[in-house]
Amino acid sequence: MSPVSTTEADYLKKLIREVPDFPKKGILFYDITTLLKDKTGFATLIDKLSEQYISQSVDLVLGMEARGFIFAPALAYRLNAGFVPVRKPGKLPAECVRYDYALEYGSNTLEIHKDAIQKGQRVLIVDDLLATGGTAEATAKLAESLGATVAGLGFVVELEFLKGRDKLRSYEVMSLLRYDK
Repeated sequence: MSPVSTTEADYLKKLIREVPDFPKKGILFYDITTLLKDKTGFATLIDKLSEQYISQSVDLVLGMEARGFIFAPALAYRLNAGFVPVRKPGKLPAECVRYDYALEYGSNTLEIHKDAIQKGQRVLIVDDLLATGGTAEATAKLAESLGATVAGLGFVVELEFLKGRDKLRSYEVMSLLRYDK
């Protein structure tokens, strides 16, 4: 079940620009910057994300670099929670813990301040896109390594055909807008 009605989803999808052959030939890129600049669209998006989680006890909202930084702070504000950035290596100034993970072609690393999460805190992980699920899974594992309980993972857009949910089966996953091709 989606937290947005078909009418709301259609409205939000119309605000997303589709860019063919980006970042390489054969890829259809869903550009959310056109949705973000629309004040009603952006407000609707944050309202719908917050409605999904307002009744849950969320201590912190984690946003992954870089587009997760757009949604996570606004959502944290609406949920009366704190915001924690999850970044690429070398971007955070204090002592960090890191998590290395495999990508389809290569690997990547995420870092979070060692003192960002206290044991037992409930965290919500938010990002713009659920594609293959690797970054979201890595963020969840990183949070759990600090003692967090993952309350859920929320995404603006899900590319269902990439089956990212398969990597996240042990978590509650919610996406506002789904694309099946």
